[in-house]
Amino acid sequence: MRTIIAVCLFLLSVMPASARNVAGVTVAETVEGASGVTLSLNGAGIRSKLFFKIYIAELYLENPAAEASTIIADEGQKRMVMHFLYDEVSKDKLVAAWDDGFKGNLSENKRMELASKIDEFNQMFATVKKGDNIVLDYVPGTGTQVIVADQNKGFVEGKDFSDALFAIWLGEKPVTKDLKKALLAYNK
Repeated sequence: MRTIIAVCLFLLSVMPASARNVAGVTVAETVEGASGVTLSLNGAGIRSKLFFKIYIAELYLENPAAEASTIIADEGQKRMVMHFLYDEVSKDKLVAAWDDGFKGNLSENKRMELASKIDEFNQMFATVKKGDNIVLDYVPGTGTQVIVADQNKGFVEGKDFSDALFAIWLGEKPVTKDLKKALLAYNK
């Protein structure tokens, strides 16, 4: 028995500490952001709806933090990765979810102010399947780069849009409180 424990401890000590496993998916501790800046994993969790696991959300930041308001206000680069676990999510369902997130976290005036950017963003989506990723990279001074299933869909300009987008997960009415808590797990 001691031999088995010793072997297990040895294997754990030589395994790389540069990744986590969430629902069978390897989540890197650091990634290279769109502008070449190293981003650190702030937290990761699963977005579930009813009994279904929809996607794994991974939040990477240039300046990791434990407070949602600090993260949203920060001027540094940010990345949200959505790794889909569910068989298929249609474009219409994605757009409806984005719209619900914007409505839940923005005033009517702010939504009207950002309406053209939200529409531009929604036009970038297509149906995603299990194993696909959506990558949302905020690049300071440029805007939010949108990559869907390895296809660069373009940029939505402005930090104001990025702040609204990241509020979907980190705002007063996040997609789920458990996911928000997992994304804010920095230093825990």
